[in-house]
Amino acid sequence: MTAGQLRTTEGNRRRYDSVLDTIGNTPTIRINNLGPKGVDLYVKFEAFNPAGSVKDRLAVNIIEAAERSGALKPGQTVVEATSGNTGIGLAMVCAQKGYPLVVTMADSFSVERRRLMRMLGAKVVLTPRAEKGLGMYRKAVELAEAHGWLLARQFETEANAEIHAATTAREIINDFAGAPLDYLVTGYGTGGTLTGIARVLRSERPDTKIVLSEPANAQLLGSGIPTERGPAGEPMSSHPAFEPHPIQGWTPDFIPAVLQEAVDKGYYDELRPVPGPVGVEWARKLASKEGIFTGISGGASFAVGIEVAEKAEPGSSILCMLPDTGERYLTTPLFEGIAEEMSEEEITISQSTPGYQMS
Repeated sequence: MTAGQLRTTEGNRRRYDSVLDTIGNTPTIRINNLGPKGVDLYVKFEAFNPAGSVKDRLAVNIIEAAERSGALKPGQTVVEATSGNTGIGLAMVCAQKGYPLVVTMADSFSVERRRLMRMLGAKVVLTPRAEKGLGMYRKAVELAEAHGWLLARQFETEANAEIHAATTAREIINDFAGAPLDYLVTGYGTGGTLTGIARVLRSERPDTKIVLSEPANAQLLGSGIPTERGPAGEPMSSHPAFEPHPIQGWTPDFIPAVLQEAVDKGYYDELRPVPGPVGVEWARKLASKEGIFTGISGGASFAVGIEVAEKAEPGSSILCMLPDTGERYLTTPLFEGIAEEMSEEEITISQSTPGYQMS
C-alpha cells in the first residue's frame, strides 16, 4: 500500500457460527523498523487468536478430541494446570461449549491471568509458588482423580502437536509459498508449537533451519539432563536445571512429553538461551518501534530472531513466533517503569496551551 492511499475493508464474506471458528489464520507480519538491513524479518502474531494467544489452538483441539473419543461427557468438568494462556483458551472454549472448568495455577503468575479466566467463567485454584509447575500439575491430577473430572493433559496429549501440524504449520507453509523461509525461531512451553510445526517443515521445507530458545537461567534442554517420567509421560520430579524466570508461559520445571518428540527426532537445528530481561527489552521495542504488542515470551523469541538475523546471509528470511498479547503482563516486569501519571515532558505539552489542565 502506498503512502496517502486510503485503506478500505469489505469483510471476509463469512459469518462465524461461534467464536471457536475464528481460531487460527493469524497474520505473518514484516518487521520494518527493527533488525539489520538486507534481511527479511517476520513475526507470526498469535495474539490475533480470539482469546489472545497461540494456546487457543491447543485448547479447542483438546476439548474436541475428547468429545470425539467420548472421554468428555456433556456437562463434565475439565481441569488443567496452566501458567495462564492455556487456561484462558480453555476457559473460552468451555464457556462456548458449556463445560465447567477448573484451572490450577501457581500464585507466581500474573494476577490479570487469573482474572481473565474467572471473567470467562473458570474457577482458579492457586498453588504455592515454591512447588513450581510440578505442584500445580499434581494438584490438577489430584482434583481429576478425586472428582472424576477430565484432565486436559496439555503436556502429554497428542492433541497438542496435532493441531499445530494441522493449522499453524499449514499457515506458515502457505504464507511462504514460493518464497524463501530460511529460519523459524520459537521458544517452548509444552513444546506443541515446535513439535507440530517441525513435523511439517521437516517434510515440506527441509531447508528451513529451526532455532529453539529457552530461558538463560532455566536451560533444561541445554543441561542434557532428562526428565524422569511416569507411564503416561507425566513428569515425576522437578528438573534440577530449573530456576524461576520471568518468561511466563515458557519452560516449566520439567521437560514436557510433547517436547520430548522434538528432542528425540532432532526437530531443531540450534538451541539458544535468552535472558528474561532481554525478552522484556525486545517486547518493549516491538511495541514502541513496530506497534506490535506482545508479551515477554514474544520478546524473547524476537530477541533470538535478531541474533539470527545479525549473522544470517543477506537476503535471508526469518520468522519468529510471538505467542500472545502484552495485555496479560500488566503486573510483570514488562510494565515496570511504565508510568500511570504524566511525566514532566507530558506536563510541559499540557501547559503549552491554556485549557483543560490537571490541577
